[in-house]
Amino acid sequence: MSKEPEGNSVPTRSSEGTQPDHKEKGHKNHQPNLPADPSRRSFLGKAGGFTAMAVAASMVPLQPLLGGKESLAEASVAGYDSAARAAASFNYRTATAQADNINIGVLPDNGDATTFTDFSGSYSKALQHDALGLPNRASWLSFNNALTTGKFSDFENIIVGTPGGGPNSRLNGPQDALAFDLEGLDSHAFNIPPAPSVASAQTAAEEVEHYWSALLRDVPFTQYASNQTVSQAVQDLNRLSFVKSTSNNEIVFPVTPQNLFRGQIVSGDGNVKGPYISQFLLQPTFYGAQAIDQKFQVFLPVGAGGSDYLTDPAEFQAVQNGGDTGRQLAFDPIPRHIRMGRDLASFTHVDVLFQAYFTAFLVLAGIHAPRNPGNPYNSSVTEKPFGTLGGPDIAGLLGEVATRALKASWFHKWIVNLRMRPEEYGALVQAAITKTAVVTNAPTKPGFPQAAKALNKDVLNSAVLPIIFNTYGSYLMPLAFPEGCPTHPCYPTGHGTVAGACITALKFLFDASTKIRPLLLAAHSDVVESTTDGNSLQTFTGTDADSLDINGELLKLAFNIATGHGIHAGIHFRSSINASVLLGEQVGLSVLRDRAKSYNEPFTITITRFDGTNATISNQ
Repeated sequence: MSKEPEGNSVPTRSSEGTQPDHKEKGHKNHQPNLPADPSRRSFLGKAGGFTAMAVAASMVPLQPLLGGKESLAEASVAGYDSAARAAASFNYRTATAQADNINIGVLPDNGDATTFTDFSGSYSKALQHDALGLPNRASWLSFNNALTTGKFSDFENIIVGTPGGGPNSRLNGPQDALAFDLEGLDSHAFNIPPAPSVASAQTAAEEVEHYWSALLRDVPFTQYASNQTVSQAVQDLNRLSFVKSTSNNEIVFPVTPQNLFRGQIVSGDGNVKGPYISQFLLQPTFYGAQAIDQKFQVFLPVGAGGSDYLTDPAEFQAVQNGGDTGRQLAFDPIPRHIRMGRDLASFTHVDVLFQAYFTAFLVLAGIHAPRNPGNPYNSSVTEKPFGTLGGPDIAGLLGEVATRALKASWFHKWIVNLRMRPEEYGALVQAAITKTAVVTNAPTKPGFPQAAKALNKDVLNSAVLPIIFNTYGSYLMPLAFPEGCPTHPCYPTGHGTVAGACITALKFLFDASTKIRPLLLAAHSDVVESTTDGNSLQTFTGTDADSLDINGELLKLAFNIATGHGIHAGIHFRSSINASVLLGEQVGLSVLRDRAKSYNEPFTITITRFDGTNATISNQ
């Protein structure tokens, strides 16, 4: 595959200040831009140390060491007004802060925390539990108190289920929700709808989707059309009251083998077109001179040495209390292209959160994707972009928007919603059907979780539950990870929020309306999908191959990652995924608009949002 285009790429081996498309030559035995003579290099290193000491202690003058006044000019080569520059910088920062001074008020939750007074309708993993789905009251109140006061000392005094029991016994980053930032809106100024209630038909439908996904983790996506369990899943999902309702804007209806588990933002969007897996998770590329073949270390399937987890009530309860079952993941010794749900879960289990989008950036650069039409360098004959409006600008921006997306997500997770995880909902299903929540002999007779009595009948009457019980021996949610979900709440998802923010950044640089197949063909590739064994790629032969564009494949990438972590792994509801992608888009646009006036180049850039409408970023 071709490497990056001139002016649209990340420098692969060039040093700071050089053109990104120029390779270094003749530097085999020493670093570029450093003197070849080791004694000269040593001297400069010592001089740098002396300089630091001079500044720190005001003792050693620099001029006698490196040259007298005769070596200094009266002004810089290009004259500038330093006072005006400082004032302009201050005014820019002040105006941005004033524009971002937004108070949207206290956001509402779904009411579950007050409806279920035993807290059985809220997230509680890693706290103490008295029974399945039933957190210990003192433990939960200590947890809620810390979230309310925001004091570090109160967080340190939360009563967890297994103190000192390892990573699963500690809550994951609750104070991220309280952190401030200096770019983009404050995390508390982004709004999304309240999470669906644990008693809703929507959450019931999403849990049913999870159960079917667990049963289909090891079925390649290319075999969905002929798989009998897929056929059963499609029939069952189409019967659910929420899926059939006008309120459903997240699960494609009618559900078919082609759109199963894909989801949507708007009807017919790019997520439902072409292969299940985005081209940005399949196409080989280069990270500088390093080849990336897009093969991954994946978990072994069930039946080949792999396993699902937390389907035994005692094991489940131990993990809910923060304990470690000691069970380990089994890895395939052969790297594979992503071809089924368990592969996606494998990737998202350990990915760096903006990893997939950085790789997408490399793929786009490698296939010479055109810049956004609003980029002012498109018509320049004298210069090309680099640290502003160029590849390095966006490469760095991906990490920036990712951290801000996490803060916005964590605010809604920990402070506003505290939505339970699918595995916790599965415990309520287990309790509701078996009529017991007791796992072991408790010192005192625990109550029965109130939320278990309030579950929507759609989940209890689903055709999937008898199959789950016959397969696993319980009605608990089968998880792809031995530790289950991370120890933070469900709504929205971190992976999805980062996806929305990073993809928005990519659209800022690239013309995402461009059809992707011509770019691939020009780079000696084509629209591809994985073979069923994951060993190689094959040309996609679907009739919609020519209709795929960058916008759609980026949206598909967002859902691949978010559903891979959420639905295929079993740890996030679909509504959490949809809300998170849209929240991340808000974060990305906010950061880009704050940054706009930091650029010297005049521009007006338009991108297509996930819902099909346009958003503009401009410094004009």
